[in-house]
Amino acid sequence: MDRIILTGSLLTLLTFSFVLEVESTTFKLVNKCRNTIWPGLLSGANSAPLPTTGFVLHSGESRTLRIPRAWSGRLWARTHCGHDSTGKFTCIAGDCGSGKLECEGAGAKPPATLAEFTLNGADGLDFYDVSLVDGYNIPMLIVPKGGTRGGCGATGCLVDLNGACPTALRVARANGKGSVACRSACEAFGDPRFCCSEAYSTPDTCGPSPYSLYFKHACPRSYSYAYDDKTSTYTCASADYTIIFCPLPYTSQKVLGARKDGIPLPLVNKTMMYLRSRHSSGAAASSTGLSSLLFMALAATNALPLLLSWPIYNSL
Repeated sequence: MDRIILTGSLLTLLTFSFVLEVESTTFKLVNKCRNTIWPGLLSGANSAPLPTTGFVLHSGESRTLRIPRAWSGRLWARTHCGHDSTGKFTCIAGDCGSGKLECEGAGAKPPATLAEFTLNGADGLDFYDVSLVDGYNIPMLIVPKGGTRGGCGATGCLVDLNGACPTALRVARANGKGSVACRSACEAFGDPRFCCSEAYSTPDTCGPSPYSLYFKHACPRSYSYAYDDKTSTYTCASADYTIIFCPLPYTSQKVLGARKDGIPLPLVNKTMMYLRSRHSSGAAASSTGLSSLLFMALAATNALPLLLSWPIYNSL
């Protein structure tokens, strides 16, 4: 009798494990950055919390997480982290404010590059994007694998934007040297036109700003402002996802080019692929140089008239 009960319990456990396997997807997080990062995860209001909401990921390491098929939420990389004099865990960029390694239901404090997901949504499709709406701190790439329907295109921002971040948007290191993140214009200035709020709270009244166009030109498939849906949200069904932090732009372009996902927008603008190295060489070391990069980007998108029409232009 005991053997029958034990066998039945084992069968139930195996069945549960099989159901869990079928009704979940995997996120493989890969750190290709030179430094350690601390990924954070936040579940949406109607999604169950995940077993982990934050952990350490050293350079060259990866970690695979099993995610419920009906999950929605976001993930990001916290950067330049450590413990303060009181023992509290803090990060310069992407900090979730929990004071711990786990974020425990708290989201990223801007600026932070975000990967956003709604799994098994309308028509059984997954919806996903990489968003710079809350600013930028690190390059990121989402690559679906094994999808059965939808475009299943890769998306992300492969360019390091910190070195060429406009002066007014920069987040510097504690010693004031070097940019470690780039704020959104909404956070930096609080202007409703940048925030798509108040009188500018609809798609008809809130369009791209000079700053969002700069981000969009560098990372054409990423969300650059609140109503950038048409060119920034991607779909796939029954896929697993690899999320790569600090992907190598040239290598990523070469590998993903073989996928031929049919998406008209390029994953990266090649003219801005090595923006950081150009800045490091001194080509854009001054605030005037940063402005010239912004001018170059906007000129390429025929957006200079928009830049010149904004009162904020004089602060660039």
